[in-house]
Amino acid sequence: MHTKPFFSSDKIVFGILMLILGFVFYTESSKNSGWKKFYKYVPALLICYLLPAVLSSLGIISDKYSETYMIASRFLLPAALILMTLSIDLKGIFNLGPKALIMFFTGTVGIIIGGPLAILLISVVSPETVGGVGPEAVWRGLSTLAGSWIGGGANQAAMYEIYEYSPDKYGAMVLVDIVVANLWMAILLLGIGKTEKIDKWLKADSSAIERLKETVSSFADKIKRNPSLTDLMIILAIAFGGVSLAHYGANNITDFLTSNFDAVKNKDGSLSFLSSSFFWMITIATAFGIGLSYTKAKNYEGAGASKIGSIFIYVLVASIGMKMDLGKVLENPGLIAVGLVWMAFHAALLILVAKLIRAPFFFLAVGSQANVGGAASAPIVASAFHPSLTSVGVLLAVFGYVVGTYGAILCTILMKIASQV
Repeated sequence: MHTKPFFSSDKIVFGILMLILGFVFYTESSKNSGWKKFYKYVPALLICYLLPAVLSSLGIISDKYSETYMIASRFLLPAALILMTLSIDLKGIFNLGPKALIMFFTGTVGIIIGGPLAILLISVVSPETVGGVGPEAVWRGLSTLAGSWIGGGANQAAMYEIYEYSPDKYGAMVLVDIVVANLWMAILLLGIGKTEKIDKWLKADSSAIERLKETVSSFADKIKRNPSLTDLMIILAIAFGGVSLAHYGANNITDFLTSNFDAVKNKDGSLSFLSSSFFWMITIATAFGIGLSYTKAKNYEGAGASKIGSIFIYVLVASIGMKMDLGKVLENPGLIAVGLVWMAFHAALLILVAKLIRAPFFFLAVGSQANVGGAASAPIVASAFHPSLTSVGVLLAVFGYVVGTYGAILCTILMKIASQV
């Protein structure tokens, strides 16, 4: 049982999260020199993420007693994806070149080789941390992290079923997943405030990214207008009508696939991610938004479609932050150390390859989050650079689901070998 927080009602928790977001945006726009200096180095998005984490750590709110994240990820996230891809320049995304995919696969390789290397290093200092036999063997539990960090929740569940890790020990792995993945996301968000310096150090050519941003921004400026009540109603109708369609399609597709294809129905199969309604919901919502970008609906960008989508994204960020309990970071130091070393290899390989191919920090950050964070956080990181870049994060994250289980199985085989050395 989890300790009940001071505020457990979703009605109150949601209000607190909105107050936090309001406070951050108010102080960020403040003319006070102190706040200006603060936000020059610390991105507002990071504070929107950390303040709920602090409240959660203090026992004031808790995701264990709140459905806020579930609502944000299942309703607001697909709505945001629709609104933020409404004016997408698909040709511009393709013109970004191969570096986005290279960095994505670099992130995948970093997770695959980082797991066994972390086991080898930690075993030198604390062999019992990465030991165990049978269902309690640590490498079995770490397989679920590999699934989560390459693909997402569906891939994580698949690995849990494939390698049959002890249910009693699984909670510790979930904790490592949350703590390490969220710490890395916080570091990436912090880096966004120093993008120009990082790109200069990487000697990166970000001209293609800038051209895409300018194209989308100039289109938005050209059609910009003062939104009427009708405009706002239609924008919300498009967004949540699309969400409804995405859920309806996702439920029917998963029912059809699990009923007719054993490879999908089998939870320990390599195609089990296709049984995830979340995967199909994200895919359909994204496709719906891209489809609308070829119609007159894209003109609603001028009435603030992507701004409304950004609001939904920030609510999601705050709800994700609430899942982070800073007090538990050192609860299981051994496994946390494994996770941190593992993520360090992932980060080091990304930085090395980015330096070699002169890839912009944007590709590094989004390529990493498309693996580690998946569809829930890759769009967040991408939109932090610019709202027009959100779709890049979405498309890479969806791709992560496809390769997630295969990559995680390879990683687990290597981790099993490493644990027996």
